[in-house]
Amino acid sequence: MPKMKTHSGAKKRFKLTASGKVKARHAKTSHILEKKSAKKKRYLGNDLVLCDQDAKRVKKLLGAKSK
Repeated sequence: MPKMKTHSGAKKRFKLTASGKVKARHAKTSHILEKKSAKKKRYLGNDLVLCDQDAKRVKKLLGAKSK
């Protein structure tokens, strides 16, 4: 059997940490920022660590071995 290909959209949006967690960007960070408070924008700027259920799905798309 040939190898599974990595999902091109997933590899642009997600990164794996050394411990196997999945990092992603917060939603609502690209436009309409004037009405959002500075506190909200600072919070949204930090990486989001996906929950286990979502991380499992993303790892399958990335073709990563689960840790």
